[in-house]
Amino acid sequence: MGLTLYLLRNAETYFCNTGRYCSRDGVPLTERGQQMAEYFAKAYRHVDWKAILCSPLNHAMATVKPLCDAGGFPLEYRPQLRELAFGAWEGLSPEEVRQNFHDDYTRWLADPAWNAPTQGEKAIRVARRSAAVLEEVEERFPDGNVLLVSHKATLRIMLCGLLGVDVGRYRDRLAMPVTAITRVDLMAYGPFVRVFNDCSHLPVELRRPWAGNGSDD
Repeated sequence: MGLTLYLLRNAETYFCNTGRYCSRDGVPLTERGQQMAEYFAKAYRHVDWKAILCSPLNHAMATVKPLCDAGGFPLEYRPQLRELAFGAWEGLSPEEVRQNFHDDYTRWLADPAWNAPTQGEKAIRVARRSAAVLEEVEERFPDGNVLLVSHKATLRIMLCGLLGVDVGRYRDRLAMPVTAITRVDLMAYGPFVRVFNDCSHLPVELRRPWAGNGSDD
């Protein structure tokens, strides 16, 4: 059977709607976001989960809580699955960051792997900490289904690491809508993406349109 990873992005929050940078804790889901979480639970409650590992941020935990409640699945927290830290940009829009931190923002846009948001975190560091979770999962589970619940930047960086894509291009190469699920089978020859950014568990009115890297989606 082999090991299958399911990567789930958090459901909708206020910051998702506004496009503002957010890596803080204590952020609630919107009413729509809570509905997204409930629909995800209905669709995936019957999967035989070997483990569910989650970012400790509130909006990640709230996204997967309905699934854990419905299926009686234990939830494990991993700080390595937190969102990329945005530092002084926290809560700001891209335009506000451009105005107040122009040089740092320009460098970050050019190569976020090695340039951090002001007082924030480089993508290469996120790649290293998230890779530690993947290594743990592979050591613990030779086969079965494992769900990893995290955030937009962290999940895209993790996917780049799995697929051998330059981490500095994570914003240019991969979308990640809210409550999207990506399935990666860890084959003998390496990772194989079986499903990418699936939102079919959501009704059409809750699905967010795909957009470029400057938006939430």
